Amino acid sequence: MDLTLRPAREGDIPFLRAVYNQAIAAGGRTCDLDPVTEADREAFLRSHRDPRCPLFLCLRAGEAVGYAYLSPYRPGRRALATVAEISYYLDFRCHGQGIGSWLLPRMETEARRLGYETLLAILLAGNAPSLALLRKNGYQEWGRLPAVAHLADTQQDHLILGKHL
Repeated sequence: MDLTLRPAREGDIPFLRAVYNQAIAAGGRTCDLDPVTEADREAFLRSHRDPRCPLFLCLRAGEAVGYAYLSPYRPGRRALATVAEISYYLDFRCHGQGIGSWLLPRMETEARRLGYETLLAILLAGNAPSLALLRKNGYQEWGRLPAVAHLADTQQDHLILGKHL
């Protein structure tokens, strides 16, 4: 499949913005409801400069197809220092091509390298493709916040799926 990961950089901001805005426009993929701006994605990129919070671009034959990142879970609470949240977004044109199945284990390897022992994925219950990917890779439902996300004309549960590495 010729996929690779590399750290995201300033020149990737338009791609990061476009892909995230696809998820917002599709609905049910994120709790953000308004499109993000270039400035929003600049701040997002800056927030992932910490080596323990990497942001990677996923490339297929050198072309960006998605991105993934790790974020600290409950930063500042030392008892949770080995827990990270994993997030990923793929260009909608690339869904269903096995990229997520390739990406997730590599992010888990990176998380282990950084000393994380547990990963959490926090997502909307209606995000069936992501739920299927996570479950296929050994993530289990560890928490459910019922009907807390107000999306257009529906309310959805917010799920926490977890995996011990």
